[in-house]
Parts: sequence; C-alpha cells; structure tokens
Amino acid sequence: MPIPALLFFNSMGLIRKWVSTAFYVFAAVGIGLTAAVFLFGPSSRYDSISRAASIAAVLALVAELSRKGAGGSPEMVVVRRGVVGFGIFALFDNLTEQFAMALPKLEPIGFLGFLGAMGYVAANRTLARDHELQEIQKELDIARRIQLSILPREFPDSAHFRVAARYVPMTSVAGDFYDYVIADGQQAGLLVADVSGHGVPAALIASMVKLAAASQRSNGAEPGAFLLGMNAALCGNTQNQFVTAAYLYLNAESRELRYSAAGHPPVLLARAGKVIEIEENGLMLAAFDFAAYTETQRTVENGDRFLMYTDGVIEAADASDEFFGRERLGSLLIQTAGLPASEAVDHIVAAVRAWSPRQDDDVTVLICDFLDSDSRGIGPEPGQVGI
Repeated sequence: MPIPALLFFNSMGLIRKWVSTAFYVFAAVGIGLTAAVFLFGPSSRYDSISRAASIAAVLALVAELSRKGAGGSPEMVVVRRGVVGFGIFALFDNLTEQFAMALPKLEPIGFLGFLGAMGYVAANRTLARDHELQEIQKELDIARRIQLSILPREFPDSAHFRVAARYVPMTSVAGDFYDYVIADGQQAGLLVADVSGHGVPAALIASMVKLAAASQRSNGAEPGAFLLGMNAALCGNTQNQFVTAAYLYLNAESRELRYSAAGHPPVLLARAGKVIEIEENGLMLAAFDFAAYTETQRTVENGDRFLMYTDGVIEAADASDEFFGRERLGSLLIQTAGLPASEAVDHIVAAVRAWSPRQDDDVTVLICDFLDSDSRGIGPEPGQVGI
C-alpha cells in the first residue's frame, strides 16, 4: 500500500525528494521481506520488521506534511490535512500492533477522512471546471456571432446575378469564408476561402483573410492579381497555416468570366444539362511568397449556374469512409438546376449532411446564376448564412 501511495502523493507534489527516497527504501525492504517469505517461510520477525518500516515511513510522511510553510493552495491544505490525519491513525494502529496492544483499529476512520478530503477537492475542481467551461462557451458564442457578422448577408438586387450562400461550421467558429468582393448590377466578384485547421485559430485567420480581400478590391476585376495581393498580405502572418481560395469574376456587360484559384477545388458550371469544371490553380495562399497566379477567361451564357464550395463538401465521408465526391456534387447540381439559388444551396447542404452525419469539416456552398437582360422580372435570391 505505501508504494502506490508514494506515487500518488509524489504526483501531487506533496512530498520532497528525501521523503521519496525514504519510501523507496521502504519499498526495497518490502520486496526483501516478500522474497524471504517465499524462500524461508513466514516469520513473526518479518512482521515486526515490516511494521517498523511502516512506522518510519508514516512518521516521515507526517513530518513532511506538517512542516512549517507547507500550506499551498486551499485545496492542497485540505489534502495535506487529510493525509496527516490518515497517517496519524495508521501510525497508531502500527504502534499498537508492534507492542501487542489490544486497542480498536482507527486506520479505517483515518482513511475515510482522507477520502472525504479528496472528495471535497474533486468536487471543488469539478465545479470550477464547469464554471470555466461555461465562460469558454460564452466566449465562443460571442466569437461565433462576430465571425458571422463578417460574412455578407445578401447579394444586392441585380438584374443579372442571383447569389445564395450557406456556411455550416464544424464547431462554434471555423475557417471557411466567403465574400462578395464586387457586387453591383453589372459585375460580381465572388470569393470562397478555406483556412487549414479548425476552431478558433482557423477563425482568427479567416478574419485576416477578409482584411486581405478587402485590401485588394481595386484588383477585383483581375482574379490573378487579386489572389497575388492576398498572398502578399497573408504571407508570414498565419503561424504556418495556409489558405486555399477561389475567386470568380463575372461581367454581365461583356458576358465575360475570369477565374483564378489558390489550391482550391474547381468551380462547377451547370450549362445546358451538363457540368463543366473550371480550374486554374496556383499555390495555396500564405505558404509561399514567390507564388504566382494566372487566370482563365470564358464567355458566360444566359442560365449559367456556378457552384463554388470548400473541400468539406466533396470530402464529407459516410460510415464506410467513402467521400461525397465531385461527381456526386455535379449530379446534384444538375438535379437542382430548376430550383432558385437559395433552395438549391439548401438542398446541396442537406444532401452533404445526410451523407455524412458526423461533420468532420466546415462546409460552405455558394451558387451564382447568370441571367441576361430579359430575365429582370425574377426577384433576387438572398445570400444567407446557414448554421
């Protein structure tokens, strides 16, 4: 019993090195006595030696815990008192046995007192931990509201663009981000980004991504230059975390599409019942200061639907660890082609969550419909934040 007791008290910092040495000496004596019993049989002398060693060990422990200045925190004071009380009762029992006195055994009462002291400390720490967790949860709720506030609520009323977005974080705060860098009647500049990692660190860097994007609004019509400027702003400031991003620029007057990305999954274009992947990737943001970004240009057509997303969508895994996948996402994009953008993103998010009930990553989905000037009668689709 003294051996595990030594390890326990030592782990709590209750005893000094010399007491540990004394207990190890006692352990050696105990091992020697055990070997003697196996080799030569039991003897009352072994019992006397064992009790004498126990008395010496208990005296050393009580002296150590009772020494001047051994107070510590209020919890440790309670533990020390419990141990000292237990030690005194154990000392009493060993002395009565050593001198063959017929007195009642008090060690169980001392042990009960020790358990009570430990129970008090455990309960006190549990309550304190619960209070800390409540405070942390309150702070996370505030952080969540702040993070949601940096996401755009809706795309402005436009005759040519219908935009809707859904953002579903894995935890209270997350590293996914989207923004409408340019949003007017003739132009749309859509950004989707994904910070590596999860939780608070990723959320803080997502805030930095917003600032970096805001600083590049003057390059909003040039996706390559836009991402290049973001990379320059983020490099060296993200504590070795990186960011993938995709930026899509649409011009209704010239019917032109420009696109560039930084290590991000391709944009999916639904056109005439088919899915076209648009991909033009450079290196991820915030990782390499020498990264360069090129852009691809295409012509847009009336009725084109663009789907931007983070890898939490295509890498969502079911019970057998099969990914949702880009092919399944493309099929879903065609199936929802007749729905308004807001209903389509809801349907896609619901399908992903049904595929993978245990959400292992943040999920962001953004849909943009392009309409020509003859479709002005259709009302705008609000871009919403979905939780």
